[in-house]
Amino acid sequence: HKFRSSQKTGIQTALRLLLCITLSLAIVPSTVSAGDEIPGAPQTRPIALTNCHVHPIVGPTIRKGTIVFENGRITAVGQGVLLTKNTEVIDLNGQHVYPGLIEAYSQIGLEEISAVRASRDDSETGSINPNVRANISVNPDSEVIPVTRANGVLIAVSAPRGGRVSGVASVMQLDGWTYEDMTLKAAAAMVVNWPTPPSTGESSGLKVLRELFDDARAYQAARNADTGRQEFDIRLHAMLPVIAGDLPLLVIANAAPQMQAAVSFAVEQKIRLIIFGGHDAEFCAALLKKHDVPVIIDSVHRRPSRRHEPYDVAYTLPARLSNAGVKFCISGSGRNETSNLRNLPYHAATAAAHGLRRSEALRSVTLYPAQILGIADRVGSLEPGKDATLIVTTGDPLETDTHVTQAFVQGRSVQLTSRHTRLRDKYLEKYRQQK
Repeated sequence: HKFRSSQKTGIQTALRLLLCITLSLAIVPSTVSAGDEIPGAPQTRPIALTNCHVHPIVGPTIRKGTIVFENGRITAVGQGVLLTKNTEVIDLNGQHVYPGLIEAYSQIGLEEISAVRASRDDSETGSINPNVRANISVNPDSEVIPVTRANGVLIAVSAPRGGRVSGVASVMQLDGWTYEDMTLKAAAAMVVNWPTPPSTGESSGLKVLRELFDDARAYQAARNADTGRQEFDIRLHAMLPVIAGDLPLLVIANAAPQMQAAVSFAVEQKIRLIIFGGHDAEFCAALLKKHDVPVIIDSVHRRPSRRHEPYDVAYTLPARLSNAGVKFCISGSGRNETSNLRNLPYHAATAAAHGLRRSEALRSVTLYPAQILGIADRVGSLEPGKDATLIVTTGDPLETDTHVTQAFVQGRSVQLTSRHTRLRDKYLEKYRQQK
């Protein structure tokens, strides 16, 4: 009995000691490791970028111009801009200023390493998940974010995937402490994986979609009746902005029959539509143009889909859609996936090298995705009243030898260091030590 009593006392003493050590460690001030990029601090006074070439996108380049922003918004763009006394002046010495590049589709913040299941939070179980929202699952500490941001991509769509109806894609700014800080537009589009024709039978994908829309309209009618008997349904409730025309359907489709069926469905349901992928979009150009359906080209750096296609079929697709009058923008997704979104400007550059006008190539990763996603009133060009989300570069951002020297997100100066720059510095030091 005495042995058991003393043993119990010893265990209690050890537990108390362990608790004290844990609490003491918890109150020790933590230090920020070299791998933690600090989000930019809010703007406290006007900032003027002077002696620079400003590329507003919506107009001609302003040589030796000035761009001023205050409280996160652009207030003036041009030459000979008058500055107030408290303005912080940054002389760029002939560098270039562009709006931040926009990635129109990705899983950024939802997927870290595709081969590691525990680092993927991009899909839910089940096939019909319209209630899923991407932004609340975005990890602000993802290593992919600073890597992507360092090459000028300051805004990206983060989209769920999997199933038939994947959920709601969100537009995210690539800087912020929390997902709330990063969210530019919480609901940008409802993502749907369009069924591959022929899609027939009781369990066909098209039948499932039609039933979902019918159920959503019935649910809406029951809720509007205000009888108090209709219980809240989180999935059907998430469909209400879609059937009201406020939230577009972002359909993942590449084959011409898929796109034709998707457009027919959108006309039938009287909803807005965006195509992502669009490998055969040229064959549906007249239909897409007629119904004002934009296309997000999933990747320019991809191989032909069919053996008989020429090697450059993907490289020339943006030029062919532009010539056909179809609204489009370019994404760096597809084959490269989220980890290589930093290469977005080079997809546009390849399109420019294969027939797309240079100005159009630049708009395809700035203004055009902003228009398609419904955020052009805030980003995509450098105009007074818009967000001061912009990059400073040594040259054309579509050129691989151009460096991004500074970046601002809503006026906040953001760090351009990343895992890649740290590895670069590490091995530069190795070679310096070997000399």
